[in-house]
Amino acid sequence: MINVAVVGVAGRMGRMLVEALACDKYTSLVAAIAPPESALLGVDAGELVGAGTMGVAITDSLEKCIDKVDAVIDFTVPDYTLENAALCAKYKKKLVIGTTGLTEAQIEGVQKAAQETGIVFAPNMSIGVNLVFKLLEMAAKTLEGDADVEIIEAHHKNKVDAPSGTALKMGRVVAEATGKKLEDCAVYAREGYTGPRKQGTIGFATVRAGDVIGDHTSLFACAGERIEVTHKASDRIIYARGAIRAVRFLQDKQSGLFDMQDVLGLS
Repeated sequence: MINVAVVGVAGRMGRMLVEALACDKYTSLVAAIAPPESALLGVDAGELVGAGTMGVAITDSLEKCIDKVDAVIDFTVPDYTLENAALCAKYKKKLVIGTTGLTEAQIEGVQKAAQETGIVFAPNMSIGVNLVFKLLEMAAKTLEGDADVEIIEAHHKNKVDAPSGTALKMGRVVAEATGKKLEDCAVYAREGYTGPRKQGTIGFATVRAGDVIGDHTSLFACAGERIEVTHKASDRIIYARGAIRAVRFLQDKQSGLFDMQDVLGLS
């Protein structure tokens, strides 16, 4: 059994991770972390998700229980994720990061931590989404820049970063497949008199509404035809299952930074 800690159990993904771990035969939840101000401190993590008593009381410190942990799963916020990455590097604990919205400097911090321990860092842990990334690479290479590419994403009204990490990853996959950097061709907003669409750009459109879990579409518009590659999430359990698969992948990795393409053998 792989002993796992989940940080951020007070959030939606944190609870989903606890639920998934309760059903997984390869892993065991041994620590559940919530913010110091959380009213959930002391509550059994299993009772939090209706899985019965798991014998894991929610605490406010990962470091206090790091010795009994083999791997940590973190779907929280960038600053907290960076702290946890440094902690996992210090104690040589494997880390799976699903947090989005990290700055370039914060990503460099994750890369530094990966020199000391194995880390899977992915904007989307869904197996289906990562298959979509591969399909986008194939489409971009096949169309050889002949298509206008637009990426449309929708999430619930409480999501705080835009475009989503998954949408940005989609754009990066398409850009790199055609020999470009996303930073040089991305268009994140259009308003007023914009003039004709510039050849070779990748446009992004963002929707924030209701309780949408996550919809992503990449549109390749060519003369006379359009190709749309779409993924729609209907249950957050898909991200939890992917994260657990990433935990298992890391067990023989002493160090290094990986993504879900590596986990699924799609690299």
